[in-house]
Amino acid sequence: MPSTTRDLILILENYFPVGTPLSRALYVLSSLTALWPLWRLHRRQTQDPRQPRLTGWSKGLLAFLTGIAQGSEADEDGLQVEDAREIGEDIHADIQLLYELLGVDSSGNDPSTPISLGSNPLILCSPRLECTLCPTHPSLRRIKRHNAQSVKVLTAEMKWREATLFIAHCAACKADYYPDSFTYRVEGHKRRQQFEYDAAFLRISKHGLWADRRVAIAQDRALLRFRAGWSNFANWINDLLPHSPLITARQSQRLFLEHFSRRLLLAHNKHLDFSLPAHSNSSDLASHVRDVVGRDGGTLPTALEHGCLDCTHVKRYHSDLVEEGLNLAAPDAGPGDVAEIADEDEHFAAAPAVDVNPLPPGMPEAHVGQQEAIPGTACGYVCMAVMDGKTITHRKCALDNCTNPLVNYRSGRFCQDHLDLERICGIIPCGEPVHSPGAVTCNSVEHREWHMRWVSRFKRMSFPGVQRVIRRQQAQPAEPGGHRPSLHIDLPPLAAVPGDEVVHTFRAKTTYCLETVQWACGMPIGWGKCYRSESMPQVRAILNGIWPEEKAELCPSFMVFDDACDLLRHIVTQNPGDSWIQSTKFIVDAWHYIGHKATDLLCRLWCNPAPRGGSQPDLVLVHTDGQGVTRTVRAFNTETAEQFNAWLSGFEAQMRPMTDYNFDFFVHVLFMIYAEEVEKRVRKKGRELTDEFWDDAEKEM
Repeated sequence: MPSTTRDLILILENYFPVGTPLSRALYVLSSLTALWPLWRLHRRQTQDPRQPRLTGWSKGLLAFLTGIAQGSEADEDGLQVEDAREIGEDIHADIQLLYELLGVDSSGNDPSTPISLGSNPLILCSPRLECTLCPTHPSLRRIKRHNAQSVKVLTAEMKWREATLFIAHCAACKADYYPDSFTYRVEGHKRRQQFEYDAAFLRISKHGLWADRRVAIAQDRALLRFRAGWSNFANWINDLLPHSPLITARQSQRLFLEHFSRRLLLAHNKHLDFSLPAHSNSSDLASHVRDVVGRDGGTLPTALEHGCLDCTHVKRYHSDLVEEGLNLAAPDAGPGDVAEIADEDEHFAAAPAVDVNPLPPGMPEAHVGQQEAIPGTACGYVCMAVMDGKTITHRKCALDNCTNPLVNYRSGRFCQDHLDLERICGIIPCGEPVHSPGAVTCNSVEHREWHMRWVSRFKRMSFPGVQRVIRRQQAQPAEPGGHRPSLHIDLPPLAAVPGDEVVHTFRAKTTYCLETVQWACGMPIGWGKCYRSESMPQVRAILNGIWPEEKAELCPSFMVFDDACDLLRHIVTQNPGDSWIQSTKFIVDAWHYIGHKATDLLCRLWCNPAPRGGSQPDLVLVHTDGQGVTRTVRAFNTETAEQFNAWLSGFEAQMRPMTDYNFDFFVHVLFMIYAEEVEKRVRKKGRELTDEFWDDAEKEM
């Protein structure tokens, strides 16, 4: 016969003093379920000969009971030591009777299941009490057409629980309030939706499946620590789930999008005005959020004003170098400032010393040294940003000059504007219709045979296969003058056109690279996409997008780029009075500067990452080693872009097959979580800009 409320009253009267808080008494009773394994071990030990009545298990159980009755200092319902000890001793003395009263097998056999007092019902409802859309803020109602719905919730313990969903309704404006969002009417009898940004539960399926927000946080951390995409995260959850339903990759993706949409909108300060059509699918959700936070590129708003001791230094002058004992007699940009030519490039060294890249018109032929500080002005500070391209791409329209997204990312080749070309021969400029539906060439035997050769060459080519070929090329000795691995294409000629020069639309093209910009400490700032090449106009457009005219005062003092000399030449040629020339000095990063030609005067004079002649005191620090020798070292880390791109490489395989909007959304997410890690690292190492730094920067010269 199961225990009744009379039994509960009897237990409370006999084992707890009158003044015991009810919450503490119920907590102690519910804790008996956790103590059952200890009591089983105690009973088994007492069955052996010559065992004490109070075993170590029994003493540990008594100490635990006393501790939970007393509680911690933070517990408001905790008991005094004497009262807690009395309760613990009384319950311990009759614990076998209490277990039998609660339904445990009194024969001493192990129970089939541990005792359980049951779990509280799980209710999902809106966190709001009033309608936020109506000016009068009326209370929310529950109407008959919104009956309570039975749903399943994936809890933080990775278990499915039955829950009841209640939808609140505003009788005035007809808005419906859900646990994670609310919808409202707009013109045309349509409805739009806004997020609840602190929602405890997120809907991951239209078929009554929800997830605890802590599961999304676990997915957040798995992405950062293990580079786990939504498919792998779904597999990991399914390994932990004790029973069906299993979570699908689409539901895991929806959880990813719901969680990170809220985080991105908050990070970009777009959360107040953001809305989308009610109950949108995952594609529409990702597309709408992408359009708000940045399409084909974006900027972290907080990163523009970031500053730390690794990317921001107090401004230095000639006098600082002299005081530190640096010998400035050596000429700037002398032979020692340019790396020696490697042995395998000795045929370059034999070439005549000509200015293959002369200075653009209007630029001085000699570098103007850094001027001394103006008396009465503040010392100031300088900051450095680093930029680099990474070949992480996504597919686009098969036409070279088109940057539009594909209509079908599974097997399509064209965008919406060029979809009619699917019925035209894929070899350009043939223009004949295809020989049958679904084909890619016309009736020309020559075209069909060339396509068959192309298919046999590229049909089995995959991303891991290309990586394997490149690794093998890297392991072999480099040819003279060759440093970068390449994929060799061996195709027959077509009508006297070499095979690797035949223009066709047999498959979709890809973007060229992902251009990233970050501070010298590693803090990401912004990004953009280059579609056909890493051309200087595209790079300049990305920089102008991150630092528009209204934010020109936030431009870095130094911009590091592996091709900074060509970028500077492009800017000067296009507009000698460009604001970038006035605010920022463009320099080549230390690694790539080794491979730049000594005959490029602009690179040597204006883009040297660490000139030794004193022309850029902000770029060098004077260091005296243990033997008393004074040396110059670089003041900033110019390789942070390479380090950040190396981290991005771990996501390359899962990003290549993405749609354009999922790709952009994913890059925004990666920038945000990486920036958070950099902020943590700066705080942990104590590299924030201190009051002492600002005192030095604001000190009058």
